[in-house]
This record gives sequence, C-alpha cells and structure tokens, in this order.
Amino acid sequence: PYSALPTETFERVLHFISDGGYSLKAYDRFKRLTKDADGTWRVSHPKFIGQHRLNAGIIVEATMLNVRFGNGRVLGRVEEAFAAQLSHGDTFFFAGLSLEVMKIDLEDLVVRATSKPARIPTYGGSRMPLSTNLADRVRGFLAHSGDWARFPDDVREWLEMQAYRSVMPEPGQLLVETFPREGRHYMVAYSFEGWNAHQSLGMLITRRMETQGLKPLGFVANDYALAVYGLEKITDPAALFSADILEHEFVEWVQQSHLLKRAFREVAVIGGLVERQHPGKRKTGKQVTFSTDLIYDVLRKYEPTHLLLEAAWADARARMTDVGRLASLLDRAAATMVHVDLERVTPLAVPVLTLIGREKISTNSSDDALLIEAEAMIADAMRPD
Repeated sequence: PYSALPTETFERVLHFISDGGYSLKAYDRFKRLTKDADGTWRVSHPKFIGQHRLNAGIIVEATMLNVRFGNGRVLGRVEEAFAAQLSHGDTFFFAGLSLEVMKIDLEDLVVRATSKPARIPTYGGSRMPLSTNLADRVRGFLAHSGDWARFPDDVREWLEMQAYRSVMPEPGQLLVETFPREGRHYMVAYSFEGWNAHQSLGMLITRRMETQGLKPLGFVANDYALAVYGLEKITDPAALFSADILEHEFVEWVQQSHLLKRAFREVAVIGGLVERQHPGKRKTGKQVTFSTDLIYDVLRKYEPTHLLLEAAWADARARMTDVGRLASLLDRAAATMVHVDLERVTPLAVPVLTLIGREKISTNSSDDALLIEAEAMIADAMRPD
C-alpha cells in the first residue's frame, strides 16, 4: 500500500521515529530507533515495543468541554468538535443565552454573557452529513416538475410558487437568492452539501463579509441551504464564494481557532508521540491535552515544518471541516452560480430562515412565537403578487 510513498516522506517518517525530530531529539523517550554499524535500524530499547503494543490501535475519544463563565459557573457541556471551530470574540447561543468566547482552556470553554447577536448557530450536537447520493436525488426531485404530481398538494403548491417567484435549482447548479426582510439583507445558497460543510462555509463567508464591509450579523444552515444575513446588501455573491476563500479565510480561521490543536492531539496519540495507555494506568483526557498542547506549542515555535504538524494541518483541513465538499461547492459556484435578486423571501428559503434566533425567547412562549414568525414568513413567501 505504500509503493507510491515518496522517498522524502519515508525518510521524514523514519527520522521522526528515530529521534522525534529536531525539537525533540534531546529527549531519550523519543529515541525509539538506533542504527547498527551495518546500517540496520533496530528498536533502541525493549520498552518501546511494549509501549507500542499497548497503544497501537487506540481510539481517540470525542472530548467534551465545560461551558463556563470566568467566575467558574458551569452552564453545560459541548463537544470539542464544535468548540474547536470557535475563536476569541465569536458569539453563539447556549442554554438560552448569547455567549461570547473568551478562551478555550484545557477542558473548559470560557465564555461571558453578551448582548451581541449570536454569529454562530445554536449548538445542537454533532450531525451526520447529508450524503452526496441523497443530495443528488433531492436536486433531481426539485428540478423535474413532472415528478411533483405525486407530491401532496401543499408541497406541490410550495414548489410551484418557488418556480414562479424565483427559479428551481438545477442539478449541478448553485442557486443563490438575495432579498431584504425587516431591516436585514439575506443571502441564501442552495448547495445541498450537508450541515457540516454549510456550517464551515458560513464561518468563512462571514469572515470575508467583514473584510468587505458588509457588516454580517450571523448565519444559519441546514442540510440543503446556507443563509447569511447582515446590514448591507450583497450585490456580488460570486466574490464571497471564490475558491481562494480556502487559502485565505480558511487558513486564518484554522490558525485562530482550536482546530489545529485538536487535530494535533489526535495525530500525536496515533503517531505514538504521547502514550495514553501505560502499564496499570491510563492518562486522562486532561493529561493528554496538557501534554500534546505543550508539545504543539514547542513545535510551532521551533520546528513549524515538523511532520506531525503537517499531518495535523491536513487532518484539520480534510476531515474536520468537510473541505472536500467545500471545494466541490466552490468549483460549482464559479461555473454555474445563478444569482436571483428578489424583493422578499421565497418558499425554499423559509425552512432555513426559521432557524434564526430560535433560543432568543423564553421557553414559555417559544413555540407560539416561532410558529407565528414562521407563518408570517410563509404568508410572505407564498403571496403571488
């Protein structure tokens, strides 16, 4: 399976196993291989064989972080996969409050209450992404109006009104709608790439909107669409979906967030740089995090080209943000984007827009208030004139 592995990469891996690299070679515990006089590489001590067997195949568990205020009061827990996407100053809804991120400290996401609108959607746990096959089927249903006859009357009416008011997204096409509503300007992109990819893209697009002076207020996403809203009208959505967003905003986002440290921890455990299992005991998640964060900071400062840092970057880029689907989406945007500028909300936009602010109100009246808002939006979208 490694026949295509470049010789340079193999030598870097061998160098890492033999002494840990330039920054770590002073420590004996990283000197796992030695070269004999005849040039044969051998394990330097039998203890390394036992440690490898004890830790080989270990599963890196999903870590939970406490969401707490600076005074120590704990609001609840979130998965680190969500917290890793946040950086200092980001705001999100949790436990009925709008919270601003102060820092991520080992096992804690330290926040403070804020009156700022939540930029990041409400935390709802991890979600399985929409498969590409299912997304293609949904696009096909929407594009072929001859299939609508077997749908219920209200669904068919919904789709017909969308086709009348705007257009239906075709397979392989990216439909983007822009419209004003209640003092805000909205952009809804029907990309069908799944919640995970839309979540990541929303973070990147709002960053780009800030640099362009569009004053973004936030974004929401579901499996089918991404909606971004702000104070200024978006007249050129193609500029927000350009492929270089993965080179500029993406790099900035990953470096400022906790994503890279989280990826490095997993790579360090799998690569044997940090052993979780020891004879008769097991390191806690906090101990592993402390150890890997310390090594990460040393490598970033003294050996930024270290093999494991590159592996962590590749992991953060490919696995944690659905970057493959993002790249596909951006390529499609460059080639097939259809921008429709409208005067009001459309039927297809209603489901994703109803996600905005769903925790802003008290629990006693939340269901009624959300229903009233949804009904008003639907009435506006279905009005033919």
